[in-house]
Amino acid sequence: MKSLDNELKHTKNKPEKFSENYINYLIGLLNKINYSKIAECIDKIEEARINDKTIFIMGNGGSASTASHVANDFGLAVMKKSKNPNLKSYRAQSITDNMSVISATANDSDYKNIFLDQIKIHYRKGDIAILISASGNSQNLVEAAKWIRSNNGFVISWLGFDGGILKSNSDLNIIIDTPKGEYAPVEDIHLIINHVIVSWMHYHISSL
Repeated sequence: MKSLDNELKHTKNKPEKFSENYINYLIGLLNKINYSKIAECIDKIEEARINDKTIFIMGNGGSASTASHVANDFGLAVMKKSKNPNLKSYRAQSITDNMSVISATANDSDYKNIFLDQIKIHYRKGDIAILISASGNSQNLVEAAKWIRSNNGFVISWLGFDGGILKSNSDLNIIIDTPKGEYAPVEDIHLIINHVIVSWMHYHISSL
């Protein structure tokens, strides 16, 4: 398997070549994506919209900011493109953004419960979740995934590396297959996947 380090280490003093190699590495990863998995993800998100289900989105670190970005894009998709004021929206909620709840939970209980405790309050049967993680091993995401699946929810994970623990604790995985530790390319492509899905939403919603 190619690694980003091998592609970049000989170009560190050549910014133009460094940039070219990084972009070409991303193109190679994008060409390996299973597009049918993205289609399945779109189908579940659209099903949630039609059935008034909530889409909970979560992640840590860089993936937390991606979760916020995804929730913003999903939530505004209908408002920006629909000419039908009665059309149902995508009920997307990032649970990475309420720092008072997250810090209280981490302080009073355990950091592994920062998403689980929020899900237990807001979840309704049939809701879905998008978990974003390069490693797939974040315990707070694993705990949330297990609870959601045990309560008739559907878990989608956007992952990297080998998928980690979340790979076997999710109903649908989109995995960016890279060597372990290559966080930047994985996080780049997770954002691209978001924009693929939101672009589809825009075309779809404008036709309803």
